[in-house]
Amino acid sequence: MISRLSRVLCLGLTALMLAPAPGAAQGLFSPAIKVDDQVITNYELNQRALMLQVLRSPGDPRDTAREQLIDDRLKVSAARDAGFTPSEGEIAAGMEEFAGRANLSTEQFITELGKAGIEAQTFRDFIISGVAWRQLVRARFAGSAQVSEDEVDRALSSAGGGSSVRVLLAEIIMPAPPPEAQAVLARAQRIAQYTTEAEFAAAARQYSATKTRGSGGKLPWQKLEDLPPILRPLVLALGPGEVTEPIQIPNAVALFQLRAIEETEFNRPSYSAVEYAAYYMDGGRSPQTLAQAEAIAARVDTCDDLYGVAKGQPEEVLDRNALPPDQVPADVAMELAKLDPGEVSTALTRAGGQTLVLLMLCGRSPALEQEQPDREAVVNSLRNRRLASLADSYLEQLRADARIVDLQ
Repeated sequence: MISRLSRVLCLGLTALMLAPAPGAAQGLFSPAIKVDDQVITNYELNQRALMLQVLRSPGDPRDTAREQLIDDRLKVSAARDAGFTPSEGEIAAGMEEFAGRANLSTEQFITELGKAGIEAQTFRDFIISGVAWRQLVRARFAGSAQVSEDEVDRALSSAGGGSSVRVLLAEIIMPAPPPEAQAVLARAQRIAQYTTEAEFAAAARQYSATKTRGSGGKLPWQKLEDLPPILRPLVLALGPGEVTEPIQIPNAVALFQLRAIEETEFNRPSYSAVEYAAYYMDGGRSPQTLAQAEAIAARVDTCDDLYGVAKGQPEEVLDRNALPPDQVPADVAMELAKLDPGEVSTALTRAGGQTLVLLMLCGRSPALEQEQPDREAVVNSLRNRRLASLADSYLEQLRADARIVDLQ
């Protein structure tokens, strides 16, 4: 793990050093941004951008560093004004927890960062703002983040077999082959801020690669339990009109907008396994390959029919699986959720967009026994989501009230 992180850090350092550092002419330690009466230096910007680069954070590292450092100043200042200053023990625990995500001790993590030219103080400052903000948010919004019994019951119903919740969604799935990945992700982050169906539908018609693009990405009513496990909590956290954060899947980025949600009296068992087949076709999303895929889809009715299509070709062109829902790859699960047995999707690609996936749902196996979800875990999950929403709103308010000036 250490050697792998070292390679990532070295590659990130090299990539970042090849780009000219904005503000270098003004001096490495000269002020770059003023946030009320506090300053952010060029050195801090460069350090944070480098750390984001080597940790493979999405988006442009310098733009993200600017936004993060402004937020950090506002968070620490607000926490200090409210009487919250993290202790040395709390800071050390935060650093240890973060380093542990890479299976490293704090000392090992700092050593690896140092190999890429990142100071220990840069990592420490990053942790301090997070710990201080968490303390402030919990104290300020503890009373507003209470969860009702009805909300818990609904979440338990949706998580276990026999969900009575169904949702009306719209989707956008944008191809993102490696050369275009960053640009597509930036576009997705803008779309994620949309709050109206009209805005989202226009973006779906322009950018989405799925069959629903003609209808503005609109999907029919779906049982919440039929959605991929990765998508269920994201949808439950939305209000009507809101959009998920961009979901990165192989060679694509997905977004979902909640149009409506309702409860029904019909209960349906959850599934122990989802069986599907994937037929891989060279040519990606070229018109010729898509036309060939449509022709195949028109003449196959079951997954067994695909064996005839793949006859005489290498064994690896056809892949058939029966997996528990939580083990199905996220992008595959998203497409299967829209299909009935025997139906086909051609929205996915592999090999950097060079291979088209003709995906067919073979069937779903109902679960015979349902494990009772942990009620306390559901309460904590709902409360944390609500705290996160309140914290985001409060930070937006702090930003609106602050005087932020670029000095470069």
